[in-house]
Amino acid sequence: MGEQAVPGKKADSDDLMVVVRNRRAHHDYEILDRFEAGLVLQGSEVKSLRAGKASLSDAYAAPQGSEYFLLNLHIAAYEKASIDLHNPMRPRKLLLHKNQIRRLLVRTQERGLTLIPLQIYFRGHLAKVELALARGKRKYDKREAIAKREADRDLERLRSARERE
Repeated sequence: MGEQAVPGKKADSDDLMVVVRNRRAHHDYEILDRFEAGLVLQGSEVKSLRAGKASLSDAYAAPQGSEYFLLNLHIAAYEKASIDLHNPMRPRKLLLHKNQIRRLLVRTQERGLTLIPLQIYFRGHLAKVELALARGKRKYDKREAIAKREADRDLERLRSARERE
């Protein structure tokens, strides 16, 4: 439930089509750094992604050897595919430069940070994932954020009510 599938919706750039967003990421994590990575997919996964059949709710990136993989990303099976059906929960390799991988390994091991996907999109014909280096929020941090958001809404309501008078 932490994502919003928007198949075919164009974003900022003309060639950027956002498929799915992780809406809970900003609530559950403090985002420290963002970057883009390519995503290795099978044919039926690409078709399914273009139809918006993906879920980022519990997905995260983890190193395996000298590579990073996106784990717990659910891409539903493409219903029109007859052969070569993919496993919906299989680990998917992230395409990163070696220096990016080295830097991420150091930052995630030393400081206790994690890599989470913020959104999956197509840039032209290539599938990309926006990753964030993030630190998990504590319960009281989440409560503070909710209280601040509600206070801002109340102020905005008062301001708009005064303007109408």
